[in-house]
Amino acid sequence: MIDLLNVGLVVLIVGLAVWIIFARETFSAVVAFIAYGLLLTLVWAQLNGIDVALTEAAIGGGLTGALLVGAASRLRLTENSAQAEQSGAALKWLAAGVSGAVTSALAVCVLALPDPAPSLAQEVAANIDRTGVGNPITAVLLAFRAMDTLLEAIVLLFALIGVWSLTPDRFWAGRPGIKQSADPNGILAYVARVLAPLGIVVGVYIFWVGADYPGGKFQGATILAAMWLLVMMAGLADAPAISRRTLRMALVLGPVVFIAIGFLGVASAGAFLAYPGEYAKPLILVIEFALMPSLTLILGLLLLSAPQRAAEP
Repeated sequence: MIDLLNVGLVVLIVGLAVWIIFARETFSAVVAFIAYGLLLTLVWAQLNGIDVALTEAAIGGGLTGALLVGAASRLRLTENSAQAEQSGAALKWLAAGVSGAVTSALAVCVLALPDPAPSLAQEVAANIDRTGVGNPITAVLLAFRAMDTLLEAIVLLFALIGVWSLTPDRFWAGRPGIKQSADPNGILAYVARVLAPLGIVVGVYIFWVGADYPGGKFQGATILAAMWLLVMMAGLADAPAISRRTLRMALVLGPVVFIAIGFLGVASAGAFLAYPGEYAKPLILVIEFALMPSLTLILGLLLLSAPQRAAEP
């Protein structure tokens, strides 16, 4: 029965992937992409990759889906003219040929790997207890692949700067998004008042247990960002002006602390982002605590898009 469900899940995922590629309507492709991310969440859960499943649900299907929905809404006015355009047969065959060539090259690379494939799994397993972190995913991401994790945080920050660069000059240093106005006694405001505190508790909990159990900063930050956006959608709060010094300091806090601890490792352990054995877990927790508010603000501000109005006094 389980094998049958897994086969059905694979068929659905492949079918959605094909639909996303060939769908002519942008909104239909975005909806399929969100469903695709949720199905991948089930796959990772089936493979016991709970951390990856949480990340896929929060960022792959959630945050990315919301960004694509916003982009699709902006493309509504040009979609009809785009659909009327027809690519020539030569261009279609060229695209198919390039896609086939890339697929074949990837297949050859995978099949050409030595058996057994080179791996550092044994070295990681032998030294992972020295980090003092109970969750192996957190230990690997912040000890053995710390550079990747640092670059992920920096890339998100650069993405936000890229979004802000689209701001019209007259609104520079203003507030992102449009100001939401809702009935203070309406259902949306009620939901925000009830759900936001619960969501904050859940987000902080997922972050807090991430050192020893499935969870972590990215998953927790996504939930906190969603609660922040809900409060703003209900008109209970407004987006901050991007010129605020405290906001910019909070945005760079996580990456700066991460880099500072990396250079501390050069002096104390002889390598960038290396941790002295007895201080490994405390330093990892400091990095997690510093990244949490930065990631929450970055994810929320990415969804709010570029400033569209001047900052009120």
